[in-house]
Amino acid sequence: MANETTSSTLSELFTNITQEAIFTFQETSVMRPLVTTYPIVGSGKTVEVPVYPAITASAVNEATDLSNTAVNPTSQTITASEVGVMTSLTDLGRDAAGRNVGADIGKLFGSAIAKKVDTDLVNKFVSFTTNEVGAAATELDADLIFKAVAKLRMLNVPAPYYGVFHPRAVYNLKKTLTQAGYNTNANAISDIGNEILRNNFVGTVAGVQIFENANITPDASDDAYGAVFHPIALGLALKEDFKVETQRDASLRATEIVASITYGVGVLKDTYGVSVKTDTAL
Repeated sequence: MANETTSSTLSELFTNITQEAIFTFQETSVMRPLVTTYPIVGSGKTVEVPVYPAITASAVNEATDLSNTAVNPTSQTITASEVGVMTSLTDLGRDAAGRNVGADIGKLFGSAIAKKVDTDLVNKFVSFTTNEVGAAATELDADLIFKAVAKLRMLNVPAPYYGVFHPRAVYNLKKTLTQAGYNTNANAISDIGNEILRNNFVGTVAGVQIFENANITPDASDDAYGAVFHPIALGLALKEDFKVETQRDASLRATEIVASITYGVGVLKDTYGVSVKTDTAL
């Protein structure tokens, strides 16, 4: 008989859901590749991350015994919890749709989970209390990036550095970098400015790779915290990575589609990050 819905067609549908969900999650999450991930192995839902102190070396005289240096790390504990989303795709809805429902649901679920992970991580920017630049109603420009880098360099924080800001804050950075002669020599910024004009991509400023993240939420005054940081500044504890599962509900004539992840986030070393408060109003 023609036009049958068989197990093979259903399998293809749910494969599309999984593939699209995982791809969208990986492509949509800005923050995950920029922080340090710690898998939680075995039983339990917490990970204790050691944070080592700075060690100072000193000159010694020949044939003189070195004194013992105590290495006493502190630790940060990150607890993982579940995050998930579910929908029930009815047989009628699946069969009547003119689109690939599996791919659409996969994209929606991948994007939703990625947004949650990113939001939890960017909300930690305000915790970089040791270092802060910018202020309310201050627009993001290259000078603030330079100041943030200077603070990290003064603390001997090694590269790489990442900068993550609200898109409306990055707008001003792009604007200033593409305006010839804006508070700097035009020739010094021509390469970056031209790249922004061609591709709307900032790239690297003062050794900082710049990223835009719309999951940063401005306050009532349209100010928001971005940050310049080293990957060790923030930790992502991962108990179970992003996954998609399906379960048939025969009495409902539908299939439950569930996406979930089990993770936690935390500030590991606040001196390795600089919070940057800027205006986000256009």
